[in-house]
Amino acid sequence: MNRDHHFMQEALLQARKSLAEGGIPIGSVLVINDNIVGTGHNQRVQKNSAILHAEMDCLENAGRLTAAQYQKSTLYSTLSPCAMCSGTSLLYSIPRIVIGENITFQGPEAYLISQGIQLEILNDSECIDLMTQFIEQNPTLWNEDIGI
Repeated sequence: MNRDHHFMQEALLQARKSLAEGGIPIGSVLVINDNIVGTGHNQRVQKNSAILHAEMDCLENAGRLTAAQYQKSTLYSTLSPCAMCSGTSLLYSIPRIVIGENITFQGPEAYLISQGIQLEILNDSECIDLMTQFIEQNPTLWNEDIGI
């Protein structure tokens, strides 16, 4: 298993944690020098939050990092990051984002690329299946999460 798939499995653990808590199954990890420095999962439902998407929770849990640390990091997310999470990645100059899947939802990937962010899209079958099943079973909650 290559490094990206290994860290995506960690993000999937976070996604499953959110689902088990009654939330939306999206997970994220932040990696610097092959070490996970932050993990997170979507907690909008659990914490009645407007902004706690998986990537935002992950970055919050990583704590305060220096610009140099962010510039050496990779953000892993089980789902293509939305505009809010993409913007935060740009703000902190995270140079690389690995996306589990962008079939069920695609954030502003072209914009990220235009800003010099390297994207890797795995289209991982576990990520796709997890979100597909969730969306089918919870369309109202899903639409709320993505602002529809």
